[in-house]
Amino acid sequence: MQSTAARGRTELARGLRLQADGPALDAYASLRLARSALVAEPGPALTAVQAAAAAAWTAGDRTACVEALTAAAGLPDDGAPLGAPDGTAQDYVAGLLALLRGRSAEAAGPLRRVVRTALTGHEPEALLLAAAAALLTGDVPDACRAGSRALAAARAAGDDALVARAAEHLAYAELRAGRHAEAREHALAGLRAAQRSSRANTAAHHHAVLALTASVQGPLSDVTRHATTALATARRHGLAQPVTLAEWALARAELVEGRPADAAGRLVTLLAPSDGGAHFALRGLVLPTLVEAAVGAGDRATARAALPELTAWGRSASDPQSPALLLRCAALLAASDAEADARFHEAHVAHLASGGTFEAARTLLLHGSRLRRRRRPSDARDRLRDALRLFERAGADPWADRTRTELRAAGGAQHRPAPGDLTGLTPHQLRIARRVAAGDTNREIAERLSVSVRTVDCHLRNIFVALGVRSRVELARQVPPATGPASP
Repeated sequence: MQSTAARGRTELARGLRLQADGPALDAYASLRLARSALVAEPGPALTAVQAAAAAAWTAGDRTACVEALTAAAGLPDDGAPLGAPDGTAQDYVAGLLALLRGRSAEAAGPLRRVVRTALTGHEPEALLLAAAAALLTGDVPDACRAGSRALAAARAAGDDALVARAAEHLAYAELRAGRHAEAREHALAGLRAAQRSSRANTAAHHHAVLALTASVQGPLSDVTRHATTALATARRHGLAQPVTLAEWALARAELVEGRPADAAGRLVTLLAPSDGGAHFALRGLVLPTLVEAAVGAGDRATARAALPELTAWGRSASDPQSPALLLRCAALLAASDAEADARFHEAHVAHLASGGTFEAARTLLLHGSRLRRRRRPSDARDRLRDALRLFERAGADPWADRTRTELRAAGGAQHRPAPGDLTGLTPHQLRIARRVAAGDTNREIAERLSVSVRTVDCHLRNIFVALGVRSRVELARQVPPATGPASP
């Protein structure tokens, strides 16, 4: 007959397997059992309750997450469960628990300590905690930094399961930073690692991220493909995070295709309390899309009903984009044209402060579209040309196409740069353009820059649009070629 400690270790192993490939709440239950049986072994017990909290978080069960974190708060942290510096795990537990209890000010100190401490070392588990903690405090640059270092450490260790998890953290942080091309590359790498290490739940999250990047950069067929795959696993295993991200991606694709009623209906269902599909920590990210879709569908009542929650999110969540997005929503619901212009102007200013090229472009597109409908074509063209430049810079092809349609309707010609003007290219696009001008094939460029051929294809399409050229020959006439391996 097994001893209590042996049963605890068996349940811990079972819970971790289920966390990788199984229903999230089944994993939570096994991990809580493991914690109860491992009371005499603080290290494994802390590992069990932290994993239980992570499983509950993925499931979107706030109550279960608080219960697991409360149990973790009562255990000593000697660094052994995570290989992290002393106190890092408990700082993370204390900070997240305070945040879930609505005490944001109390949460900030411990979570920031997690980031500062972890970034002084190279321990991947500690860096993953730091990436999560940084996002919770709104520190997106440090979230990307910690995720990138965790991924490098995981690759150096040759641990596919850890690579899959680190790529998941990094890809999500890059999404929040508006770096969609990078998020796509890391999600693809993470997906391959998750498949090799039999982590179906992590693979579902990567598919959801890929759906979101495709809803920005296209092709839109990839949105449906990745979202459908993510939802198949996520719904079967009760994973609220991938469900929310995948449904959000589908709604954004419906919006850019001119189907706001479909997008609004999808998000109303997702966010309904009875449905339980939306993750509690992601609702605020989705609400601006619901407001835009509902207004576009003529359902202003649904859009207005979302504003109180969105306003509360802006106060409580550390989201650098929330002030600009709240102002954009207020502009869409403004009672008068003068009020709408004022709110849009405030939103444009707020975007300059927070960054985020894609969201800033969406605000310009919505403002320009409203001005065109109000028969102010000259003002509309100014906003729409600015939106087009930003969408092209972000590689957001479907949104750039929609903006061109609006611009033509406003009587404007498509912006084309002067020959030799390379200012519209990102540094990465410029490197690719120079390799093309030097005569490299797409495969040679991909190998040189350590990216996929498909990524080079995507960047090249955006380069053609940005420079107003139609062929590699025309591109070579405008771009000085790279002169050697070290050239940008």
